[in-house]
Amino acid sequence: MAGARRRRGTADAPPPQARLSDGTLARIVPSPYTSGWELEVDGTPQSHVDLDDPAHLHFEYVARMGAVIDLLRLPGQPLTAVHLGAGAMTLPRYVEHTRPGSRQQVIELEPALVELVRAHLPLPRGAAIRTRVQDARAALGRLPAAITGAVDLLVSDVYSGAQTPAHLTSLEFYRAAAALLAPDGVLLVNVADGAGLRFARGQVATVQSVLPYVVVLAEVQVLKGRRFGNLVVAASGAPLPTTWLPRLMAAGPHPAKVAEGAELAAFVGGAAPVADADAVASPRPNSSLFER
Repeated sequence: MAGARRRRGTADAPPPQARLSDGTLARIVPSPYTSGWELEVDGTPQSHVDLDDPAHLHFEYVARMGAVIDLLRLPGQPLTAVHLGAGAMTLPRYVEHTRPGSRQQVIELEPALVELVRAHLPLPRGAAIRTRVQDARAALGRLPAAITGAVDLLVSDVYSGAQTPAHLTSLEFYRAAAALLAPDGVLLVNVADGAGLRFARGQVATVQSVLPYVVVLAEVQVLKGRRFGNLVVAASGAPLPTTWLPRLMAAGPHPAKVAEGAELAAFVGGAAPVADADAVASPRPNSSLFER
C-alpha cells in the first residue's frame, strides 16, 4: 500500500485485515474524511495515518496530545518516549517526524496487529522505534533499566476493541508508569467517557494521587459530560508547560479547553482514586458513534 492517498471511486481490492487473539477483526481502510488511512478494530476507528504527512493528526484527541508533545523540551529536540498501545503508530511517527533522533518503545499486545501495520503502513526507514509484543502493564517492569527515570513522554492509549482494559486504569498501574518518567517527563492518557463522566473523574483522581501536576484537555461538550468522547489527561512531576495550550485548544475545529487548577478540582469532585481491587474497563460507546 504505497503512499497515503489514493483515488476515490475506483474498484478497490478488499482492505488488508488480520484476526486478533480475541476474535475481533482489524483492518486498514481509506479515511472517508481526509487523506490517509484508518485502522479499524471490530468496527471502531483506532488510528489515522497519513504516510505522506506524519504531522497530520486527524483525530482530535491525538492532535491535543500532539500539542502537548510540541511543548516538551526545546522545539525539535529528540525525546525518549514509551507508547502503551500501538494502533497504527500515529504518535510514534509524529514524534519521529517532528523530533528526529528520538528513541521510542512501543508496547502492543497483539502480534497480528503489529504485523498488519508494519506490512501496509510501514514506519519511516531508520526510525529508532522498537516494538515489543507484550501486555502494556507487564512491559512496564521489563523495559531496559536505563529507561527508568529517564522517559520524557509516556503515552497510554490502550484499547481492547472500544474499551481500555481495567488493569490499565488503576493506581498500581499509574505508579508503575510514573516510575519510568524523568523528573519533568509527561504522562499522556486517552480517557473515553460519556454522560456523567464517572469513569473520567475517577481516572483523573487516580492520576493526581501519583503525579502532582495534572491538566485535562477536551472538547467543551465532552468535558461537561454532554456527549461521549475523548479526554486527554496530561500529568507530570513538574509544572506542565501549558501557557499556549488554551489558545491552541480554542482554535478548533471544535472548541476545546484546558481544565486545570480550581476547575479541575471541581471536575474531580469527590471521586476517589481507583485501585486494582475496584478497577473497571472504560465505558463502551454506543455503536452508532462510529457509523459512517
